[in-house]
This record gives sequence, structure tokens and C-alpha cells, in this order.
Amino acid sequence: METLAYWMSSMDSEVLTGYAVQYGTALIMAGVIFILGRWAARIARRMVRAGLKRAQMDDTLVSFIGNVAYGLLMAFVVIAALSQLGVETTSLAAIFAAAGLAIGLALQGSLSNFAAGIMIIAFRPFKAGDFVTVAGTSGTVEEVNIFTTHMKTPDNKAIVVPNAAITGDIITNFSAKETRRIDMVFGIGYDDDIRKAKDILTGIVEGDERVLKDPAPVVAVLELGDSSVNFAVRPWVKAADYWDCYFFFMETVKREFDAAGITIPYPQRDVHLHEVKGRAA
Repeated sequence: METLAYWMSSMDSEVLTGYAVQYGTALIMAGVIFILGRWAARIARRMVRAGLKRAQMDDTLVSFIGNVAYGLLMAFVVIAALSQLGVETTSLAAIFAAAGLAIGLALQGSLSNFAAGIMIIAFRPFKAGDFVTVAGTSGTVEEVNIFTTHMKTPDNKAIVVPNAAITGDIITNFSAKETRRIDMVFGIGYDDDIRKAKDILTGIVEGDERVLKDPAPVVAVLELGDSSVNFAVRPWVKAADYWDCYFFFMETVKREFDAAGITIPYPQRDVHLHEVKGRAA
């Protein structure tokens, strides 16, 4: 009996030692895979970020893509480590895929904004500081995020626009070009001197140093309207001088026309009444 007990205890110790060696080795290998995999993922993230920066991509997009690449690589590392421990990773991957599909269906709107944010950051139709009209709203872009774009209106209102609404509509960027053309129309009365009015308008435009010589400004008769002869005045200026020049021209033209006796007529209509005598009975 003592021999049997000794043999059984010896077998138990051998089995335990075998299990310890087997699972201990697997645990060590899983740890090595995780540590080396995390190290490799960090190096890959740095390489991705460096490549995107060399391509002059936006910093927000560089950081985001780098983090996404790191997350995907770490997911493979974790699965490989779990597989080394004997965990069935096929079912685990299926669970992750089903969960990802369910989350994607629940966040369709957010994902569309996310995709639109990637497009805006990648193709850069505008940047922070540009004055734009997007989704029917005009303002200065303050920040472009992955899901939304933050803007400030001229009267200092904060506007948050979903990125999907921006990419699905027309984008007008007033700051994209260095120069802009000011389109103005001034009307004079039919009894006023056209040449004199044209000379006054030309002198105002050409006398302003902010007006560019090339392209040359245009001052010409636009149309013979119902109540006035309308002039088209179209000078080119730097984008930063647009509104200052616009307000200046509006005020100066009125003053110069008043000083020269040139009228800016109101819309009017002549009504003629004809008296009709009734017929005798």
C-alpha cells in the first residue's frame, strides 16, 4: 500500500509538473507575442505618421490614421496571444464581427459624419480661418473635427455643422483665392449725363490704391432699366480688403453723385388717368 501511494503521488507530481511546463510555456510565449507585437505596432504607428506628414497631410488626419493602424495591429496581437494560450479565436472573431456590424448599424449617421470628416481633412476644401458657405450657413471656420465642423458667424454666433451635411452640399470658399471681384450696380436717372456719371465712377475706382490694376476694373452701362440707367462697377481687390472696399465705394459714390447733381432714382411708375364720359341714355 505504501508503494502504491508513493507511485500515485509520484504520478501526480509528474502530471502537475507537465501541466505547469505546458501552460507555463504557453503563457510565456503569449506574453512574448504580446510584448513584441505591441512594440511592432508602436513602430508601425510612428512609420505611418511619418509617411503621412511627409505627404503633408493634416495633423488631425495623421493622428487619427496612426491610432487606427495601431488599434488594428493590437487587435491581431491580442488574438495571436490568445491563440497561443489555446483559446478558440474563430468564435471570438465572429463575435467581434457581429458586434461591429451591430454597432455600425446603430451609428449609421455618426459613421457618415465620420467618413465625411475624413474626406474634408484629406482633400481640404477649406481650412481653419477660411470664410465659407456650407450647408446653407456662412461663417469663419474655427476647427474641423472628425464628426463636425465648428464655425463662427460674422455676428459672433457659434455654429456646429455635421460633416455629412457639408460634403453632401455645395461648398463656397471665399478665402481660397487671394483676390476677389466686387460686383456693384449703381443707377442714375435718364435725364442725367451718362458720360459724367461714368467718369465719376471710374475716378473713384481708379483712385483707390486697394483696387488691383490686373485684372483691370470694369465700369460700363449694364442695362437700361425701368426707372434708371444702371452701371456695372467691378473692381478686383485682395480678399482681405473686400468688405472695406465695398462699404467705401457705396458711401463715396453716393457723396460724389450728390455733389455732381446726379440722381439715384427711386423705383417709380407713371400712372395716367383717362376720364371717360358716360353715354346718354
